[in-house]
Amino acid sequence: MVGPGEVDDELEPEVREECNGKYGTVVQVVIFEIPRAVPEEAVRIFVEFQRVESAIKAVIDLNGRFFGGRQVMAGFYDHEDFKAYKLNERTE
Repeated sequence: MVGPGEVDDELEPEVREECNGKYGTVVQVVIFEIPRAVPEEAVRIFVEFQRVESAIKAVIDLNGRFFGGRQVMAGFYDHEDFKAYKLNERTE
């Protein structure tokens, strides 16, 4: 959705509002910038939903969508890694 150095104070509330309105109740949004990553993978936006059905709907709708000229890669992330704030783990 955004590249390295492009995260601003408005991104988190924008993501939260859009996801709440389209998919269901959002528990939290965490934005994490990976140091020394390729620009396409440098910023990860984690959205935790109250219900798994909301997360499924969001992944189906968001994956492959373009936002600000960038293609969104949406998927599921290991819940234990997320809760432990291990946000730099590889996803495949």
